Parts: sequence; structure tokens; C-alpha cells
Amino acid sequence: MNTKRRYWNRRFLCGGLTLAALLSGCAANAIDPNDPWEDWNRSIDSFNDSVDKTILKPMAEGYVWTTPESVDQGVTNFFSNIQDIGVTLNDLLQSKFSQAGMDSCRFLINTTLGIAGVIDVASLLDLHKHSEDFDQTLGVWGIPAGPYLVLPFWGPSSPRGIFGLVGDALMDPLTYTFFVGGSAVAAATLGAAVLDVTDTRAALLLAGKIVDETSVDRYDFLKSSYLQRREYLIRDGNVPDSEEEFDPDENLQERPAEP
Repeated sequence: MNTKRRYWNRRFLCGGLTLAALLSGCAANAIDPNDPWEDWNRSIDSFNDSVDKTILKPMAEGYVWTTPESVDQGVTNFFSNIQDIGVTLNDLLQSKFSQAGMDSCRFLINTTLGIAGVIDVASLLDLHKHSEDFDQTLGVWGIPAGPYLVLPFWGPSSPRGIFGLVGDALMDPLTYTFFVGGSAVAAATLGAAVLDVTDTRAALLLAGKIVDETSVDRYDFLKSSYLQRREYLIRDGNVPDSEEEFDPDENLQERPAEP
């Protein structure tokens, strides 16, 4: 009788240990509800990193090495001025009418007195630049972002962010010059887009170095930074007291960032 009892006790013990191991494994491999597509995201992040190291980063480094800082700042100001059109439209869509007035004035002043936006005269007049895009507008309207999503060539985003990119493209005058301006204008627009990407990547050279040197898991670092920045922008910096404040512009630029 004792032998039989010991036998079943061992069976129950082994079964219990097996079940515990299985449950532990399931817990360890639990899917993050905010990142259910992590396998896809990590593979695309790795692909984007390869493209960046092979193409974009060398282009940016060459651009910084060959371009005087004053010229580089002028290029940055020019594209920033074009973006103010979309910023103003998103101000209106978010019912930020006072800010829309400021941003429209920024565009008019920089386009005229600033020689097509090359010189940021508006900032000298205390008309500082704001950051508004269609993804933020959708967030203000109460549309949820959905799970974290990494897009090929673009990087961190979300399902809502995809619609945001489409909206931003429709607010960008360069989109229309590319499609309706003829072959010469389309080629010039494409060249301008490449210059814009190169200039933007050049401004992030130091940020990329910080990420590579300080992050244990590059993917998790970029995901956390992206999600915090989007929350910061949608709330206009008014994050809840329980959340850690996040400054998206803190010490991440090699050259002075746009205000």
C-alpha cells in the first residue's frame, strides 16, 4: 500500500513540475499587448538598420563633411518652412486657432523676408516653431494608435501612424509638384526629397551614436523613445504626473535642433 502511494505521489509531483514548467514557459513567452508583432518588428528594424548603415549614414556623414554649417542650417530651415504648411493645417484640425495664426505667420514671414525659408526670421520675432502632424491630429480626435509597428525604410510607427503619413503627404506641396509638375519638376522634387532625408539623418548622427553606445537592446530603446515622444507630442507636453516626463529634444542633436 505504501509503495503504491509513493508511486502516485511521484506521478502527481512529476505532473505538477511539468505543468509548472509549461506555465513558466508560457509566461516567459507572453506576448506584449502593445507589441504583438514583435518578431516582424525586430526583423524590419534590423533591415532598416542595415539600410541606414549601408546608405543613409554614409550619405549623412559625407553631407556634414562637405557642407558648411551655415548652408546646412539654411537647408534645414527651407524644409522646415515647407512643413509649416502642414503644421498650420493640423493646428486648425485640432482647433488650435491661436497657434494656427502663429504658424501661418511663421510661414509667410519666412517665405518672404526669410528668402523662401532659408533664413528663420520668424524665430527672431519670437514666433517659435511647433510640431504638429496628422498622426497627432488623429490622436487628439481620440483615435487609438494601435500596436507598435515598424515600417520598412521609415521606422517606428503604428497603424494610426500609417494614416498619419498619408495625411502628411497630402498636406505637403512637394507631393503635388512631383506628380503634376512634369518630368523636370518631378526630378527636382525627388532631388529635394533626397536632400531633405540626408539633412534630417545628418542631424541625428549624434543621436544614433548615443543609441548604439548606451542601449542594451536597441529595439526596446527605440520603441520606448518613439512611444514616449508620440505621447508627449499629442498631449502637448502635458503628460500625467504618474508618467515620467520626456523631452524629445534633449541632447540628441549633433547640431542645434529646430526650436
